[in-house]
Parts: sequence; structure tokens; C-alpha cells
Amino acid sequence: MDRLDEMRVFTRIVELGSFSKAAKDLRMPRATVTLAVQRLEARLGVRLLHRTTREVSVSAEGQLFHRTCTRLLSDLESAEAELAPGGAKPRGTVRVHMVGNMAANIVIPALPEFHERYPQVDVVVGTGDRPVDLAREGVDCALRGGSVDTPGLVVRRLPPMPQVTCASALYLARRGEPRTLEALEGHHAVNYLERATGKPYPLDFVVRGEPRALVLAGTLTVTESEAYIAGGLAHFGLIQVPASGVANHLAEGRLREVLAHVRPPPLPLALVHPYQRKVPPRVRVFMDWLVALLERHFGAAPPARTGDG
Repeated sequence: MDRLDEMRVFTRIVELGSFSKAAKDLRMPRATVTLAVQRLEARLGVRLLHRTTREVSVSAEGQLFHRTCTRLLSDLESAEAELAPGGAKPRGTVRVHMVGNMAANIVIPALPEFHERYPQVDVVVGTGDRPVDLAREGVDCALRGGSVDTPGLVVRRLPPMPQVTCASALYLARRGEPRTLEALEGHHAVNYLERATGKPYPLDFVVRGEPRALVLAGTLTVTESEAYIAGGLAHFGLIQVPASGVANHLAEGRLREVLAHVRPPPLPLALVHPYQRKVPPRVRVFMDWLVALLERHFGAAPPARTGDG
């Protein structure tokens, strides 16, 4: 194993937080991964990682070396792609993160198209609502809804996603279908907690061009988007979600849209990635494909603003 391979092993251990996970990800024996780090530490004369039986933590020197390794490996990948004879196609693994509904309903069904075009690029799709630390966790890019204000990220604005207010047919049969905002008095919502404040997000509406926000009572509170939709399907009350995430439920009658004349404002959407002097070709082609896919679904992206990447 040469120095570059040792650097690749080290970066995956840091990103995954585990020797075993890195060995599995790299398809190497655990002993080989351990030996690679030992050689690096012996050559550099510093402790890069602190190991216990339960966890792996990165030393200050390890954090500095990880940033250097990431930059060097990215530059090497870009240089090899540029110099390869005949314009060799991108290859390697792209790690992307997004909410589960976006992955299940839009991105994964379209991935065969991407793999046909770039057969040597593998895609690892991570899902969940938490904003992952891209650099620390080794994620190449992420789709994020709402405002993005994380330092050190390049932000590419995407078409906003139309949203709907809906509830199950059984809930509406029990409570009645609201036709005005005033009629929401006495209705329940599935409450979705905002991580930063610990308070429920309000239901948002646009009335004659003006925003309105209402907080309704509810007997179910969730902290994750798929559980939020599940709460609506289980008759707990109103939910507001991107229309694409519940299209099948609406088409098949499990959910029904209400208050369509005062729909919520579209949800801003952005593609983010860590700042790099050169984005690796495998990541660049995937991000370009993802942007084109979402523009097919939601229309053209808004013009870039000052400060956007």
C-alpha cells in the first residue's frame, strides 16, 4: 500500500468514525486498515487518531492532516481526469445526502439514467432530516430545503418545491374540510419540531400575496419528515409538505389537499458542497445531472444571488 492509499484509508476512517466501517467501505481487511494508519503515524511522528474500544476520535494533528489529505486527493483525481487519454469518463464514488422522500420519489427512480451515462460512478445516497457536516462526514454534496447559512459551503440554488396542505380523508370526514383559514379553528395539525428552537413549525399560507402563519394544536409531534407524513396518513391532522413527496398518496386518495387557494409558499431548495479549488469530475457530473433532474420536475432555477456559489 503506497502513501496515497494510506491517505485514502485515513480519510475514510475520519469520515466514518470507525476502522471497521472504513474497512467495509473500502473492501479491505480490518488489519490492513489498522496497519495503514500505524504506518502513517510512524512516518509523521504524531498521533492522528485516538482509539478506544468504543470510539475513534481525531487529534488536532489528525484534523489538520485530514484537511490536507482531502484537498490533495481531490486535486489528484481532477488532474488524472483532465490528463487521461481520450477524455476518460469520471469514475469513483459520489456520496450525497437528502431527505428520504426526495430520494425515494425523485432521485433514485431517475438514477438508472445517470448510471447509463456514467457507468463507472457509484452513488451512495444518505437520507435524513439532520444537516450533515459534509466535510467531517465525507459527504460530497447535499440537497437542503429552506435557507442555507452554513459557512464554508458552496450553495447552488435550485427550483423551489411547490407545497400543499393536506390531511387524510378519514380525518376530514371527522373534523370537516376547512375552506377558509378561519375554519381551521378546532382543527389539529401534526406538529413538526424545529431543531434550532424546539418549537413546532407553523402552517404557512399565502393570502392575496401576503404570508400568514398559524400554529394549531395537535396530539402528535414528530422530528422527522417521513414520520410527519405518516402522522397525516394516520389521521392525526393537517400537514404541509412538498407536493412531490405525497403525490402518490394524493392520487390514490389516502391524502386530500385542502385550502388550495391559499397554498404554502414554495420551499427553497439548494444543492451544497464543501468549497474546493477543483470539484472532482465524479462529483461535478453528478451535481450537474441532479440540477437538470430537479429543473425537469420543478422548473428553472431562480437567478443566483450575491454570495451563492
